[in-house]
Order: sequence, then structure tokens, then C-alpha cells
Amino acid sequence: MAADKQPTDVRQDEIARAALELVGTMGMKGLSMASIAKKVGIVPSGIYRHFRNKDDVINAILDYLQRELTNNIAKISDMPGTALEQLHLLLLKHVALLSQNKSLPSVIFSTEVYNGKPSRRIKLRGIIKPYLSAVESLIEQGQQAGTIRKEMDPKTVAVMFLGLIQPSTILWHLSDGTYDAMLQAKTAWPIFRRAIVPDSILQSKRRHVDEKCI
Repeated sequence: MAADKQPTDVRQDEIARAALELVGTMGMKGLSMASIAKKVGIVPSGIYRHFRNKDDVINAILDYLQRELTNNIAKISDMPGTALEQLHLLLLKHVALLSQNKSLPSVIFSTEVYNGKPSRRIKLRGIIKPYLSAVESLIEQGQQAGTIRKEMDPKTVAVMFLGLIQPSTILWHLSDGTYDAMLQAKTAWPIFRRAIVPDSILQSKRRHVDEKCI
């Protein structure tokens, strides 16, 4: 049964997500305009009304990733809490995004996606760079509030933060989803937190715990 007519932006997003699912089941070589159309439930010509070719669809997948990361940043920025609490929430949202879109790593880490496509490498860097900048801003806010060590370079800490996600995502991808990336993120966070929180705050919390135990 044919899919109902959708607004252009909704249909394009639907096509991008359908392409993502196909990559997960068939790999990049199995991705075609015909298979995408079948997945969405429209005729192949309906895909061409939105995208010229498969390259455009792959770019749309990267656009989808960018929108989701940007939305996550916006959501945590609107929520109450310290910079440290917002960083923790951002970590969980990032891992959830990858867990809910298991084919994203297949696209992001695929040599087929980037071979002979320097513009696509530039596009991905253009997605990651502002995301890291947003993380840096959170870290700087925490430093100004005294909840994150002031002597730490925000750029370095931002990359460390990203390092909480990427290795476990790769392991999750290689294990075909059996590796628990969310559990890893939750257990890694306290270690990361202890590394960036000032000793005075950590000691204060320890004293508070000790007093409760007396």
C-alpha cells in the first residue's frame, strides 16, 4: 500500500531513515533508489522528486544526524541543572540516538561513504565541530561556576567527552548490537566526572557521605 502524501521535509526525513535501516540490513552495496522507495512505500519516481541520486540520500542521512545532534544540544540547554548535569544528560541522549539508529555507525565509519568524496568528509567535520563547540561551552560554563576544574583545557575535555561515546559505539556496532553501549556510558560517566570535578567538591561530597554513615 502506498504511503500517504507527506510534507516535503517529513518525506525527506522518512526517506533518510528508511535508507539508514536498509544500510543496517543490506549494507551500503544493497542501498538503491528502488529499495528505498519500496521501504518507504512509494514509487521510485517519488524518491527522485526529493533526491537526485543515492549520493543525495546519503547526504540526507548525514543531515538527519546533524539535526538530531543539534536537537539534543537544544533540549539539554533548555533543561535546569548544572553544566555537569547537562553534560551527563547529553551523553545519555547521544548514546540513545546511536542505539535507536543502529545503522548510523555503518554510514559514519564506512570507507564507501567517503572514498572519492572529499566534500562528504568536510560535511561530517562540519557536523562534529559545532557539536564539540557546544560541549566546550558547557565545560566553560562549569568552569565559571566552579564545578569543573578551571585548569583543564575545554577543547581537550570536549574530545574526552566524545571518547566516552565513540569506542563503545564501535564495539556495539561490531557486536551487531549485543554490546551494551548505554551501560558502558553510565558506568564510564562517574570516572569521567571524577577526572574533571575539583577536589574540593569531591572531598565535600565524601564528608557528606561519611557524616550520613555515622
